[in-house]
Order: sequence, then structure tokens, then C-alpha cells
Amino acid sequence: MGALMSESSILGLQRLTLREQAVDALRGAIVSGELPPGSHVSEVEMATRLQISRGTLREAMRSLQIEGLLTAGPRGRLLVRHMSDRQVRDLFAVRGALEAMAARELTQREDRGEIVLTLRAAVARLAAAGSGPVEERLTADMDFHREMCRLTENETLLQAWTALESSIQMSVTNSGVERAVHNMDVERHLAIVDAIDAGDPVQAGLTVEKHMQHAAEVLTS
Repeated sequence: MGALMSESSILGLQRLTLREQAVDALRGAIVSGELPPGSHVSEVEMATRLQISRGTLREAMRSLQIEGLLTAGPRGRLLVRHMSDRQVRDLFAVRGALEAMAARELTQREDRGEIVLTLRAAVARLAAAGSGPVEERLTADMDFHREMCRLTENETLLQAWTALESSIQMSVTNSGVERAVHNMDVERHLAIVDAIDAGDPVQAGLTVEKHMQHAAEVLTS
């Protein structure tokens, strides 16, 4: 009996791993634009491409629905979500509120000097990615903002930001290269770090909020 239970547990873990791999693969295809907004995700075709069962694929697709990357279309078909300008602005308003909170918290930390050095290093990586593919620049940009939230050591804040991450990436990718690159300006990111370094929570929060308002305007212009 013990051997049977052990084998069953291992099989369960294998199925879970397949689902997670499917989620990662589909998420990557969506946020990169390989699966464009409005496109139908065919169960038969996608299960064949990923070499998994349709049941496992459905579990993965349900996870992406919860993330907001897939939405139900006519006759129950799942489609890649198309974000309206209003939805993008709302997304960046919420993102701005979270990151402004992070910036305010960081100004009050006793180890602010070390935090600022870490963030300046993240901006340096963004600058270094400037001559590379837009995908690398987007990764460096997201890394900076994630790091700012992580450094607060506020797990709830980081979890809330992470829940928005895929939608943020999708909105940036689908806006086009020119708009995406505009929002990765190094000087505008340095302004956030400088505001945190100055130790003024009000100014730091306002700097982040203005950064996000401008980003949303660019993406929806």
C-alpha cells in the first residue's frame, strides 16, 4: 500500500509540472505577442504543439484566465485578451499606486543607501540593454520595478505587483516597439532612484505616480 501511495504522489507531481510548464509556455507566447490579442487559443492545436493532454491544457488556460491574459469569447472559446485604452490606464494607475507605496517605504529605511545602490545597478542594467533587442530592454525594465517592490520586504505589496506583471508586459509589447522603448528611458528611472535617495516620501511617491501616468499616456496615445 505504501509503495502505491508513493507512486501516485510522484505521478501527481509530474502532472502539476506539466501544467506549470504549459502555463509558462502560453504566458510567454501571449506577453511576447506571438499569440496576438483577440486570437483564439485552440485546445486541439495547442495541446498537440505542447505535447500534453487537453485536460492539462485546460487547467493551464484556466490559470491564465485568472491572470487576465485569456478571456471567454463567443461559444465559450478562449481568446487572448485585448486591453482597451481604459484598461491600460487603469492597470498603470494601480501599478503606480503600488510602486509609489514602495518608493515611500524605501525612503524611510535605515539601509536606504544600500537600497539606492541596488536600484542604481538595476538602472545600469537597463542602460546596458539599450542597444539590444526590445525584449531584453523590457526584461531589464521590469526587473527594476520588481526590485523596487522586493526591496520593501513587504510581501503583500510584492505579491500584488507580481499579479499584474503579465498584463503589464502584454500591454507594453502590444503597444509597438517605439512606444515600448520610449517608456524605458534611463533618465526617468534614475529620477525615481534620486527621489528615494533624497529621503522625501511625498516626492518619491509623486515621482513614481508621474512616471506611470506618463507611461500610460504613451501606451494609449
